[in-house]
Amino acid sequence: MRKSEFQPPRTRASRASQLASRRALKMAASAHAYVRGNTAQFYDWLDTENGRRIPVGPEIWICGDCHVGNLGPLSDSDGHVDVQIRDLDQTVIGNPSHDIVRLGLSLAMAARGSDLPGVTTARMLEAAMLGYRRAFNTKIGAHAAPPILARTFKSALRRRWRHLADEHLDDPSPSIPIGKSFWPLLKSERTAIETLFQEESMRTLLTRLRHRDSESPIALLDAAYWVKGCSSLGGLRFVALAGIDATDNDLGEGNLCLIDIKQAGPPAAPRAEGASMPRDNAERVVMGARQLSPHLGERMLASRLEDTPVVVRELLPQDIKFGLSRLTADEAISAAKYLAHVVGRAHWRQMDTATKRIWNSELNRAYSKTLEAPSWLWESVVDLVARHEAGYLAHCRRYAMGFPT
Repeated sequence: MRKSEFQPPRTRASRASQLASRRALKMAASAHAYVRGNTAQFYDWLDTENGRRIPVGPEIWICGDCHVGNLGPLSDSDGHVDVQIRDLDQTVIGNPSHDIVRLGLSLAMAARGSDLPGVTTARMLEAAMLGYRRAFNTKIGAHAAPPILARTFKSALRRRWRHLADEHLDDPSPSIPIGKSFWPLLKSERTAIETLFQEESMRTLLTRLRHRDSESPIALLDAAYWVKGCSSLGGLRFVALAGIDATDNDLGEGNLCLIDIKQAGPPAAPRAEGASMPRDNAERVVMGARQLSPHLGERMLASRLEDTPVVVRELLPQDIKFGLSRLTADEAISAAKYLAHVVGRAHWRQMDTATKRIWNSELNRAYSKTLEAPSWLWESVVDLVARHEAGYLAHCRRYAMGFPT
């Protein structure tokens, strides 16, 4: 279908149909994309024999969907940038082993996408465990990003509003262009978003950043349904453009905000038995983010839109994700070590000294003589890769062939 022929859906039924098609096609793009968009299959695997072998760690907040694309630079409200977890939709109080194994699966699929040999995958898992466990020792400090990731980090530091607008809106002007990425709102949705922007909590959230005046009024300039992500396609997702204390003649970069409004659904990740978490899914996501990813958590708001729990946050130019494609063996190994260290920092800082020692001892078990990674991790990743490769091919046959490109 040519771009000029595309007609954005204007009903819930037509929207749902197009979103299902897009999600299927995105997941068919590559085996790694299939892994990113299919969290449920990963957690179904926990009921298999290999899934029951992984160690049970301390009950802490985990990402729940710990893949490479969910890690990257993030800015806090004062403009400080750090590499943290970027997406907490699946966060629960659960088993940290789940994050380790899911990251291992993602790294292995990235290696396969780069046509790297299996021995490189083994070395990546070794490096990942080394990076994760080194986060236990706070005296070592954070690792410097390897060159393959440092380029993205340096790019994040240089980014400004125009880069954010060009990336998402294709235009720095204060409007959201309706097209393939942005669809018209239903009347009830527009009313709900307008009501949301009248709440004091929204003004507090948006004026908290960049040392804005806390008394500044905010104005909703434009909004649309946002076709974004893969696993989230099908849920409510909106983008809003807001002005802070600005008139029509004074809409500079400091006055404009791009707001992500995302439905918070039930997590696929299992929570620890007896764990106490908010029943409201938006509150769960925000609470988990504040534990795992402080830069992001302090910029998030749990709210409701048409009685649906949503998480609201302002997008900042520095918030970008890492991409791993066409890696060399050395790049893949160094990236695995660094990214696992980021996850390790998110986990270990939630534990007291005694808990850290117990978890570190547990991770020290089941190492083989030939691999500097525990056997449960290697066996889990091998099993998961095989299952997801088969699932990916079945997905392509069942869905992708039936949709136009």
